Amino acid sequence: MSDTIANLRRKIGTAGDLQSVVRTMKAVAASSIEQYEQSVRALADYFRTVELGLNACFRQSGPAPMNLERKGRVVSGVIGAVVFGSDQGLVGQFNDVVADYAIKTLATLPANPEVWAVGERVHARLADAGLPLTGLFTVPNSVKGITPLVGQILVKSERLRNQSEVTDFHLFYNRPTSGAVYAPVNQRLLPLDEKWRRKLTELPWPTKNLPEVMGSGTSTLRALIREYLFVSLFRACAESLASENASRLSAMQRADKNIDELLEVLNGTFHRLRQSDIDAELFDVISGFEALGGK
Repeated sequence: MSDTIANLRRKIGTAGDLQSVVRTMKAVAASSIEQYEQSVRALADYFRTVELGLNACFRQSGPAPMNLERKGRVVSGVIGAVVFGSDQGLVGQFNDVVADYAIKTLATLPANPEVWAVGERVHARLADAGLPLTGLFTVPNSVKGITPLVGQILVKSERLRNQSEVTDFHLFYNRPTSGAVYAPVNQRLLPLDEKWRRKLTELPWPTKNLPEVMGSGTSTLRALIREYLFVSLFRACAESLASENASRLSAMQRADKNIDELLEVLNGTFHRLRQSDIDAELFDVISGFEALGGK
């Protein structure tokens, strides 16, 4: 009996330690969600400013000089794609959702994909599906780590466009919707074609005073395009990280609940066995006393 009670006491201690770790991870995930969501909100205002700047350039200069759309698009070309996932586990179906969505979407596009994965977990998932993987990036662990990652992706994508017949460049990531819920999205980042230019040109100017681009319109336009690409990638990464931590928070909440239920069962069993052990000892004492009284 004592061995069983000792084992239960050890299991209860282990479950309690595990629950402490889970609750710490919950707190870290909740804190991370806030910082990434705050960066996305702040970025939205800047992204709007960049779009208005492009709007002003297009109104003044007409068709954009940076037109990457090819007439009679070559089917044997290359489609670049970046899939944002996670390096760590305990995120539920986070990597499976975005990987399955990317695989299905790329299968419908009329060109050969060249895929970069952000995160070891999603990289393994894409490799198992047989996608041609070109590279692997490490997932940032803070908002400050997003900027270096975006710089690496921009350099790699530019090199791919120079070396290959790139037709499109896509971003695949999970976007938060509400609470711990997220949904996979596909953003076509390139080409910056006539459709993209026309969409920005049609944006209404927020005031009655129309802007005027000072200095060289071409250099200003190229600078704004670089910012447009940077902000698009930064936002995709931040939203993916917010979704990852939301998924981790949800998984930790489920784990915390399961540990509570397990502890309730273990404590109940422990108290029953302990009471049974005490009852047996009392019975032995009473039996001995009665035996002595009889003599």
